[in-house]
Amino acid sequence: MRVYDSCIHALFFMKKQKKFTWQNVLFIVVILLLLIPQTRTPIQVALNKVKVAIFSPSAFAKVDQQQLKPFTYSLTSLDGAPKEVSIGTGKVTFISYWATWCPPCIAELPSIEALYEDYGDKVEFLLITNENPEVVARFMAKKDHKLPAVLPAMETPKQLFERSIPTTYIIDKTGHIIIKEKGASNWNSDAVRTTLDELIAED
Repeated sequence: MRVYDSCIHALFFMKKQKKFTWQNVLFIVVILLLLIPQTRTPIQVALNKVKVAIFSPSAFAKVDQQQLKPFTYSLTSLDGAPKEVSIGTGKVTFISYWATWCPPCIAELPSIEALYEDYGDKVEFLLITNENPEVVARFMAKKDHKLPAVLPAMETPKQLFERSIPTTYIIDKTGHIIIKEKGASNWNSDAVRTTLDELIAED
């Protein structure tokens, strides 16, 4: 509704000014496209891909790293099989909370997949969603993603809970949150890879 109101306001303002330029027309076209569900999501994904292209997260300074108490994450695979993953007990973990309908999530998934292809055997990757598993499976097949999407079988730990998605964490072998990022990011960057290499090498 706010987008619609903005569009009406813009039209009123331009009528009052009696000056339509091509920039004004383009602005109105973009607003109208954002009102249409079929075009809104692709536009939002494209805008978030711009962010992915220019932004990559970095590690927290040691003083700012939160310490998670080691725990076992109870999860379920898309086919309903139970999955238990130990967090903070010897393996680096990559956790992303996401959804198939979320434009920033869609925009950053290719960078996560590229990272997963090279680090999937050294890092525990968990892409956690609360959606219907059939919906997620269809999305993954359509996009040809091979990422390990799972559903939670327990409440999200307090230190990992955020209302916005995507929210992504890189957690070291002892449970320190090394990176936490909200919104679309480039996870296949040299900076992230260097961070993972260092965390994997730690005893």
